[in-house]
Amino acid sequence: MAEPVQTPQAFPTRIFSGIQPSGSLTLGNYLGALKRFAQKQDEGIETLYCVVDLHAITVWQDPEKLRQQTREVAAAYIASGIDPKRSILYNQSQVRAHAELAWIFNCVARIGWMYRMTQFKDKAGANSENSSLGLLAYPSLMAADILAFKATHVPVGEDQKQHIELTRDIAAKFNHDYKVNFFPITEPLIEGPATKVMSLRDGTKKMSKSDPSDQSRINLTDDADTIAKKIRKAKTDAEPLPDNVEGLEGRPDARSLVNIYAALSDRTTADVLTEFAGAQFGTFKPALADLAVEKLGPITAEMNRLMQEPDEIDAILGRGAERAEAISSPILNDVYDIVGMIRSRQV
Repeated sequence: MAEPVQTPQAFPTRIFSGIQPSGSLTLGNYLGALKRFAQKQDEGIETLYCVVDLHAITVWQDPEKLRQQTREVAAAYIASGIDPKRSILYNQSQVRAHAELAWIFNCVARIGWMYRMTQFKDKAGANSENSSLGLLAYPSLMAADILAFKATHVPVGEDQKQHIELTRDIAAKFNHDYKVNFFPITEPLIEGPATKVMSLRDGTKKMSKSDPSDQSRINLTDDADTIAKKIRKAKTDAEPLPDNVEGLEGRPDARSLVNIYAALSDRTTADVLTEFAGAQFGTFKPALADLAVEKLGPITAEMNRLMQEPDEIDAILGRGAERAEAISSPILNDVYDIVGMIRSRQV
């Protein structure tokens, strides 16, 4: 069995991230995650991308719908540019290290840390006593997702930064408690003008697949007419677009649409404002709609194709799980050694 790591070590750069299969993916998921995932893949860094189905069941899920949505997220990864040959793409429940390491981390993390998590407060609401234990321990499982591969970087939106900070705390406490330098202190990657894409109906709120109003978001499954209609009806103000970023202060709805245009076109917000300075939204919205249809149309078409071939998706996820298992299994076995578990064989 491997000896615990006792001395400082260099950790190879490795990126991990995951998306939960609980509802249709949106433009926000694409700009804030999927598009950036594909870009990271092209930087020559080892990348692992996961459909986090264990996280999904922290609230009740219909089993058949969960299977369907897991395949849909996998299809979205692939359609957005993730190459399963260059990246490792799999679903979480097929790799044992996620759940097993999460239990170790449940015994390292403190209950108070969990209660401070903003996402738990938001999801549990006033009736937190009736929430599942899994919902409370969600961040511990997220730390296990990352550290099961000793991932050094995680692309996240601003709303997930707190969970990465907790992952760092858990890694540091594990290293301290067992006097090892075993886990890296993972860094969040927060980049680009649309790391947090806002609702089409309220520029102060994040675009969410759980929003009751379908008009608040653009789904990756929306057709061209639906996309154009939603952008046309998006909330704005009566003022023309300014010629500089400072002119968007106090105008969240205008800022949201300009940021979406910038992210879709791989430009800065300042560049977009230079082009559209003085334009009314009657001019800007059609341009944004055309751009969104141009960028999202091929993704939607490929997702639709893949969803007609569920066996193909399942095979891709299975192959990815085997590759993920090959990386995480030795790490997990080392963790058991460090913690002091007697194991008659390496599983």
